[in-house]
Amino acid sequence: MSAIIQNKSFTYKDFIGQIIALGRKELCQILRDKQLLFLLVGMPIMQITLYSLALDPQVRHLRLGAVDFTNSPTSREFVASLLQTQVFDFEPAGRTQTELALKVRDGKLDAGVVILPDFDRKIKAERKTSVQVLLDGVDANSAGIASGYITRAVGAFNSQYTTGKQNPHQLVEPKISFAYNPGLEAKWFFVPGVIALVLTLASTMVSSAALVREKDLGTLEQLLMTPVNSGQILAAKFVPLSMVLMINVLVSLVISIFVFQIPFRGNIFLFLFVSFLSVLLGIATGAALAAFSANQRQSLLTSFFINLPVIQLSGAIAPLEAMPPFWRNLSALDPLRYYITCIRAIMLKGSGLAEIWPDVLALTFFAIVLLAISASRFRKQLA
Repeated sequence: MSAIIQNKSFTYKDFIGQIIALGRKELCQILRDKQLLFLLVGMPIMQITLYSLALDPQVRHLRLGAVDFTNSPTSREFVASLLQTQVFDFEPAGRTQTELALKVRDGKLDAGVVILPDFDRKIKAERKTSVQVLLDGVDANSAGIASGYITRAVGAFNSQYTTGKQNPHQLVEPKISFAYNPGLEAKWFFVPGVIALVLTLASTMVSSAALVREKDLGTLEQLLMTPVNSGQILAAKFVPLSMVLMINVLVSLVISIFVFQIPFRGNIFLFLFVSFLSVLLGIATGAALAAFSANQRQSLLTSFFINLPVIQLSGAIAPLEAMPPFWRNLSALDPLRYYITCIRAIMLKGSGLAEIWPDVLALTFFAIVLLAISASRFRKQLA
């Protein structure tokens, strides 16, 4: 009986010792793998910092323009009262209502104010007057917040120009119109962004997984034994995948129109063109991840490390105006931002290439650069 007990005691100690030995081995392996160590430690730190600073429910730095037909001290003081909310940044708006409306349509202004010629005369006579306010309703959240700040600023202005005989909130009445989204439907803002997110995640992860699997199985080396070069191999990988992803784009567009009732006011061919550029971007990003990753685990972890900041800084979920200046400026390096700007302008505003060409040019630039990097890396590996 004592021998059995001693044998059981020995077995238990041996079992614990094996666990400790395996734990030491795994710890040493993790510490030697610098890439995995960075992903495990650096990624959470970066994500927490990014989410804490970039995701802010407050909306600031909305671009406000004014067409002042009165051009008097009173009208200028009214515009100044809007800027005192610290939500708006003043931008040139042109000289006519048409020019102001075009700037709102082209995304150069988030809000426009038209002060009528009789504004000063009616204010001095303490008679009711009105100002016209045009808000870009594509971003329903920002437009609703801007409307509230304008209403509050008008109330503060009214209280300065009344003797108390009249209700101060009725002296100046803002007539607010929401362009491109009259009902301030939040889904009109989010659904195009979700289309871009799905396309980015699908193209990046699928292309990365496919190429890493080829590397793990050794089939890429077998292809090199055939009479084809590395460029042909990559083209054969990219073209079918891009065709499948374009079907994904069409399905997402049909769902957004017929299920979520999102209007489509632009050119379908322009929409498909910028979507194809985004598909190339995603495939190139996935190919670069596969080229720089030793195995599928590293590729998957790295894709999350890259895609999450790209999504958060793109304006797909939270408006860019809600971000601090540093993160808003940093988002200029985010290619997804330009694609989302393009498809929202095409779908909701009916914009053409003449209005969105800077974003299309930036999208093309990122696609060419990433394709060149991924192709060059794979050529070196295949060689």
